[in-house]
Amino acid sequence: MTEKTVSKYLLNLEKHFAHDNPVLQKASKVFHALDQIEYEMGLIELDETTACKNSWWPIISMIGGNSTAKSRFINSFLGAEQQLAGIQTSSHKFTVLLHNNQPNPTTLPGTALDVDHRYPFYQISRKIEQQQAGEGNRVNSYLELKTINNDRLKGRLFIDVPNIGAATSSPITALLNKHSIENSDLVLIFTDVFDAASPLLSELIETIRQHQDSNKFVYLIDEPHSSLGINSNDLIDSCQRKLFELGLNTGQFIVLPNPANSFNSQNQATVFAAIDLRLTNVAHDRSYRVLDSLEKSIRDLDEIVIPEVKAGISLWKDRTNFSSLLILGFVITLGLFAEINTGIVLATVADPIMGPIALVLLIAIMTPVHIFISKLQAKFIITQLKARQKELHLMENLAGLFQKNMTFWRTMLPISEPAGWNKKIKARVAQLSDKTKELVQLLNDNFGAYEPTSFIAYSESSDFTDL
Repeated sequence: MTEKTVSKYLLNLEKHFAHDNPVLQKASKVFHALDQIEYEMGLIELDETTACKNSWWPIISMIGGNSTAKSRFINSFLGAEQQLAGIQTSSHKFTVLLHNNQPNPTTLPGTALDVDHRYPFYQISRKIEQQQAGEGNRVNSYLELKTINNDRLKGRLFIDVPNIGAATSSPITALLNKHSIENSDLVLIFTDVFDAASPLLSELIETIRQHQDSNKFVYLIDEPHSSLGINSNDLIDSCQRKLFELGLNTGQFIVLPNPANSFNSQNQATVFAAIDLRLTNVAHDRSYRVLDSLEKSIRDLDEIVIPEVKAGISLWKDRTNFSSLLILGFVITLGLFAEINTGIVLATVADPIMGPIALVLLIAIMTPVHIFISKLQAKFIITQLKARQKELHLMENLAGLFQKNMTFWRTMLPISEPAGWNKKIKARVAQLSDKTKELVQLLNDNFGAYEPTSFIAYSESSDFTDL
């Protein structure tokens, strides 16, 4: 087999996690083993990697409504002194906040996110184009990247989602909202969002419902401006009841102090400390998300990629065989007419010498005809598989694996299994799935107390050098 070189992206990941996260370092090796299998099968190119399907950064999304609660939080949490330096993000774009060491913030276009597989909006223009034709080229109208010098951004990415009440209701905005939540390890939701009158609100609530068991939501309650004392517990109880009526029953609640209520405001440092503690755990959430992505990639190969190609092969053979039978039927019909008019066809077929010659001649004619028809039908199947690949948002080249089946013998024989999908490959895929489960257990061991002997025995049994 041809050895696939380790992609630069995986090499950088291995170096990055060599000291602080050995589990993710080992996960990168499993990703490369999966890349090797898919490369052998023609599903990915030499320089591609399945590891880029999801960002390896810890990702935090922030979603707010019509009030200024979210913008005030961003400016105070990331440094009030930077407000005039441009920390405010666009009101209508999805803004990714990234740390850098430069004193002044820099704003980069959305294409910086779309073409870089390290970020959560990698190749999002394809999904946008599929959602609405012509909009994929306008990714800069929907996304931007802002770099800021703030320690709270180190090693993390923040996504500032446009305020639900102010954002234009469109299928693309709904798509990007859902994408941000699905790819985030933590979602900070400002509860004023549930007061916004927008068609996007119902879609947001449904997306939260689908992911609320992931423990990724923190609801931030903006303390109202009042001259009376306010009990934070009462605010939380009221908000919980409201969300429960919407079908949202999980998540952490934090009350953000209002500077105008100095008599009743919680200490801002205490509140930010609680949020910082949750942000510290985001790195762990990221590790589980990456391992889940790895397991899903392995599972998708067996449950989505191979069945799609297999269905394409079956359809290709059915169409080819049907077309060939039509032509063969036409030839037989001509033979019957010739027999009626001349009476020599049956005599020729029954002849011990001429009969085999006629059969060989028929096979010699039908074989190239069958091959020609198969190539013609394959073009239609390839077009369908390319469309199906876009529809399923797969990076795997379904048409590439299909084309490996267009050999002479696979064209002539009734073989429906995709080329290369054999017992050996299936065993390797099963091995990768087992290794991924071991990595999850190894990650769990970081948070549990076990007997040293059992931990050593487990570590020794988890060898990733043979992948």
